[in-house]
Amino acid sequence: MIGRNNKSNDKSNEFAGLRWRAEELVEKQGERPRKTSATPSHEEALRLVHELRVHQVELQMQNDELCRAQAELNKTRERYFDLYNYAPVGYFIVSYDGRILETNLAGVTLLGFPRAALVKQPVTRFIFKEDQDVYYLHRRELLATGKAHACELRMVKADGTPFWVRLTASLQEPSATSRPDSARTSRVVLSDVSEQKQIEQNKTQLGARLQQAKHGSRAVPKGRKINSRKKVAKR
Repeated sequence: MIGRNNKSNDKSNEFAGLRWRAEELVEKQGERPRKTSATPSHEEALRLVHELRVHQVELQMQNDELCRAQAELNKTRERYFDLYNYAPVGYFIVSYDGRILETNLAGVTLLGFPRAALVKQPVTRFIFKEDQDVYYLHRRELLATGKAHACELRMVKADGTPFWVRLTASLQEPSATSRPDSARTSRVVLSDVSEQKQIEQNKTQLGARLQQAKHGSRAVPKGRKINSRKKVAKR
């Protein structure tokens, strides 16, 4: 009996302390305690303490689950960051007015400029002068239709060397969490096709030489060959 009475007293004291803190919190919030018609029974007090403990355990479980979800999210973010930053092609985020907002490591390597020198600069600054119109028409069609498409043009490295790229762009609409005044951006992918262009140029030059050689052989008169043989025979 003494043990049971001690346990009951502990429970009652625990509830009394909990109720006192709750009432103190209510008073701090500026609310006056309401008069109740009856004092909660001992069983109701025990039930309330049990529910509060269960709620505390539930909150701890939810917190643990959120921590696990955050850890998984961090791993996924790191994985996609590696895929983006170490991709073999240059990725660029370009603003509506044609300025570079972001780029990956391949884009930095491709153009030969440090990242700080690329960000906020217009894309046209790095496009070969004679191919500016190609990019202008490409971007105008992208903004007009909203459909992703590609073009081939020459860009210029930091040392002034021109090189061929295949430029593929697509529009990126503002997300639901973006500010209402945020403009559309575009994703631009640059692939170095200089080697392919060089092969095509070599084929074109070789074909032109073959055609020239054929025309040259047809232009030689047959009689001239015969006369040259006769001269050799007389000698």
